[in-house]
Amino acid sequence: MMNWDNPFVFIVLIVLPFLALLQHYFGKKRKQAALTFSDTQDFAGLPGNWRARGMWVYMTGYLLSLVFLIVSLAGPHRINEEIQRNVAGIDVVVAFDISSSMLAEDLRPNRLTAAKNLTAEFLDNRGDDRVGLVIFAGDSFTLVPPTTDYRLVRQQLLGLDIGVVRDGTAIGMGVATAVNRLKSSSSASKVIILLTDGENNAGEIDPLTSADLAAAYDIRLYTIGVSTEGTAPYPISDPVFGTRYHPLPVDIDEPMLTEMASRTGGRYFRARDNEALQQIYAEIDELETSIVDEIIYVDRKEEYRDFLLPSFLLLMLSMAAQRFFLRTELA
Repeated sequence: MMNWDNPFVFIVLIVLPFLALLQHYFGKKRKQAALTFSDTQDFAGLPGNWRARGMWVYMTGYLLSLVFLIVSLAGPHRINEEIQRNVAGIDVVVAFDISSSMLAEDLRPNRLTAAKNLTAEFLDNRGDDRVGLVIFAGDSFTLVPPTTDYRLVRQQLLGLDIGVVRDGTAIGMGVATAVNRLKSSSSASKVIILLTDGENNAGEIDPLTSADLAAAYDIRLYTIGVSTEGTAPYPISDPVFGTRYHPLPVDIDEPMLTEMASRTGGRYFRARDNEALQQIYAEIDELETSIVDEIIYVDRKEEYRDFLLPSFLLLMLSMAAQRFFLRTELA
């Protein structure tokens, strides 16, 4: 695309036609006939003089030369811009609680489904990062190691259900498994997002010990407690009366989850409803962004010579035509 340094110069182009008309008008008035005739009817059939027609040729040449000169003075140039992006993504592993209490319906439609959907939305924004998924209840294991195959992570996440592993809440094991996936990563930033609704009651590793392990490998831990206060409606299938609800006490060890996050330089969040969980993920998204280093190369190519040269040539040709070919003086 052509760019211009002095586009205001084009205003002169508007004036050119009027200057040409004025020149033609006053030029005719200045001319005096060498001979006068009372009647020119006898000359009507004579062919036109090639010199008379040639006058328009060199005048047009002068005008075109001026047009090219004006375009040249406008400073035409082209700019080719090349952007080199070096993206240093982060490695994120979500440690997801799939214990039976995640079926409580204090979030819509329940804790498990709400957490899955909003976590999937969060992962969709990790454009240059590697994402992994660890699940835990009474035991823990890696469902998806850190990868850029977001479709696979999303598919596995949304397909989660209760009962994949024995029931319980092994928070320490969940974090330790996630640390094991990130400890050898060379990424500039390593993050674990722990999502749970209960207290640690299973597993061989204490939650605070797993947090210290994460800190040792420079892994930041964000902990999220998912539930309301007091009790939550928990569905129980009854073969006779169908589904009925039992009030499930909310038991989240907030001091422990806060301490775990603090030891790694992370933060603890409490998601009491869907909107709160969505906002929490938005905050984490702002805290953990990819490092983008951009180098912009600009190549400027001047184009005024492409118009200045034709202007000069047209001027020379017009002057030569007027001087040598269209002369009317006698030698």
